[in-house]
Amino acid sequence: MKNLNLFFAFILVSGSVFSQEWVPVLTEQWEPVPKIITPGNGSAPPSDAIVLFDGSSMDQWENPDGGPAGWEVKDGIITVVKGNGEIQTKKGFGDVQLHIEWRTPAEVVGEGQGRGNSGVFLQQRYEVQVLDNYENITYPNGQAGSVYKQHIPLVNACLPPGEWQTYDIIYTAPRFNENGTLFSPAKLTVLHNGVLIQNHISIKGPSEYIGQPPYEAHDIKQSLMLQEHSNPVSYRNIWLREL
Repeated sequence: MKNLNLFFAFILVSGSVFSQEWVPVLTEQWEPVPKIITPGNGSAPPSDAIVLFDGSSMDQWENPDGGPAGWEVKDGIITVVKGNGEIQTKKGFGDVQLHIEWRTPAEVVGEGQGRGNSGVFLQQRYEVQVLDNYENITYPNGQAGSVYKQHIPLVNACLPPGEWQTYDIIYTAPRFNENGTLFSPAKLTVLHNGVLIQNHISIKGPSEYIGQPPYEAHDIKQSLMLQEHSNPVSYRNIWLREL
């Protein structure tokens, strides 16, 4: 063993003599050691996830002015209540892996943007659209899976109304310089029902109905918000991992 250690020491101080392709130890990295977690099983979240809604409690949610979340909780599901406004997490988040399941009403009412409309707002500003786009035409940068009014999804992976659908979102928050100017934009990857529909795109700024608003500096820890857009859209099994 002593001779082996001396051999490796000789290699390390004589790197110019031995090419790395012949000495594997020179490219082995032993730290940091990844934390061990338990992956999720089916709809269950991984062991290091923060569960935001497990079907029973809205304790982690509130309305934007700090009052109780005003959506219906029934049979393990939360559903938009028209006129009760948005709901948001009490805790703020930055870079995350987010899993969320949603369902538009089985009874089809309306068309275009008026049919099963809601939205997932990362950091209260950057929207991934929720909409019933199964045989329902609207402007593509406003359909389900779009970054609203900014990025069209690569494909339409919508299921029929009344069926549960999933978003798995990888989100990198924007960074700002000390003077408030943008250092790096937000980045987003979205899988809709297991299908890649947004591939590490750069978000242009906060989501707005009209115009392309510029970034404004904000803290990295901001709430996740779900939109009330009059339609009774439902959600369940919401969890995230802080990255």
